Amino acid sequence: MTAEEKFNYLTCGNVKKLILKFAAPTVLTMLVTTFYNMADAFFVGMINPSASGAVSVIFSFMAIIQACGFFFGHGSGNYISRKLGEGNREEAEKMAVTGFTLSLLFGALISVVGLISIDGLATILGSTSTIKPYAIEYLRFILIGAPYMTAALTLNNQLRFQGSAIYAMIGMCSGGIINVGLDAWFISGLQMGTSGAGLATAISQLCSFLLLLLGTLRGGNIRLNFKKLSLKGFYFGEITRGGLPSLGRQGISALAVTFLNHACSLVVSPSDELIAAMGIVAKVTGFFSSAIIGFGQGFQPICGFNYGAKKYDRVREGFYFSVTVTTIFAALSGLFGTIFADKIIFIFTDSQKVVEFGRLAMIAQCSVFFLTSFITILNMLLQNIGKVVPATLLSVARQGLFFIPILAVFSALFGVTGLSIAQACSDVLTFIIAVFILIKTLSNSLRRR
Repeated sequence: MTAEEKFNYLTCGNVKKLILKFAAPTVLTMLVTTFYNMADAFFVGMINPSASGAVSVIFSFMAIIQACGFFFGHGSGNYISRKLGEGNREEAEKMAVTGFTLSLLFGALISVVGLISIDGLATILGSTSTIKPYAIEYLRFILIGAPYMTAALTLNNQLRFQGSAIYAMIGMCSGGIINVGLDAWFISGLQMGTSGAGLATAISQLCSFLLLLLGTLRGGNIRLNFKKLSLKGFYFGEITRGGLPSLGRQGISALAVTFLNHACSLVVSPSDELIAAMGIVAKVTGFFSSAIIGFGQGFQPICGFNYGAKKYDRVREGFYFSVTVTTIFAALSGLFGTIFADKIIFIFTDSQKVVEFGRLAMIAQCSVFFLTSFITILNMLLQNIGKVVPATLLSVARQGLFFIPILAVFSALFGVTGLSIAQACSDVLTFIIAVFILIKTLSNSLRRR
């Protein structure tokens, strides 16, 4: 499909059918990508609670790497889709290579700084004395792979925003499948422990990176022409506008997990089982959330192209449709998680104590999970139409503005119970904020013209 054909397809085709078509590969991509951490948690959980806790601790650092990848990927991708919608391919090409290069360099910076201070970093992330040896083994390989992990996420998002979700899916899903196989081989077969989990993740992410690079050469996608690289402040400013909400959301999420790990240590001693339980609940709910995010990513290129083409009715139609579908899915997922909380946690551990700690948190989060679909899709809409302030506010509200303060107060007052219900309370408050933001957005940026 040529660039012109793609433009006409995205701005004139049936909105609902377009979203479903683009969402299918992105949902699959997100679900498989989530297996990077879930597979690690499953195989490492067979070792002992301390090793399982190490995966939960490093999960927050993985969120930081993802935050950087999404920052450059969403920042450059939003700009690319708007410019393609306006018919300005030259500007889109400049942004593509600039966003990719910056993400690769920033990932290299994370790698160097992290490897130099790996022991202190493991402590900051919330490792206890018994978890730390396992955490360092796992973290070392994650740091080595940070540059191309960040760049892969950037390429994945750039391809999506160009309307090439299939190529993005192939790149990310291939890595996810490879990761599961390598986890089984390295951890169970070669008995490499958490080092094997880290090595498996690093290798699989490298495979994704290489496949995504090949994807830029196919299907009328923008090729990375380094002659068009521009380090002007304007492009970084546009990346910041489009990517700051993602950076805020993922960065605050990493901070929230770290804060949660430390809170666990204050509430219970030893805290390895509690940390492992909270990590498992986060991964399970994150798996459900990944499907919602994937569906929203299917909406994003339609949103960006049509907003750039000033077809606001199509943007509104796509938003309402996406919210409806994801809310139904979230309600069913939440019901499933509530009913089968114990059985789900048992998949990742044979420790009864871990199951007991995780049960209430799983039930509490799943009972209000249907609210997160509206929050997620609205956040993506705001990013795509360039509303950086409300998008950033909404992205940091759930895990930062509300969750961390609630966690601090509730854990001090109610102990483990407070830890377990803090996220659910945060979701309710974030939903209320989201409703007010939507009303203002519809009355201003997306009013009928």
